[in-house]
Amino acid sequence: MEYLVVIEKSENSYGAYIPDLPGCVAVGSTRREALRLIREAVTLHIEGLRNKGEPIPPATSKSEMIKIRAA
Repeated sequence: MEYLVVIEKSENSYGAYIPDLPGCVAVGSTRREALRLIREAVTLHIEGLRNKGEPIPPATSKSEMIKIRAA
């Protein structure tokens, strides 16, 4: 299964989250670290859902880049 990961850069770190898995987030000092940590977070998140007998949400989020004219 593939999930969309959103990565956001702040002043001092990178945050990552999975829109289709509410509450599944990670923060790292580099983009690479944030991606590594979100992979671990997804594994733990899904394991927790399974242990509770809850369904695994399907991957439905998509992304698209758009071009706009800056004023």
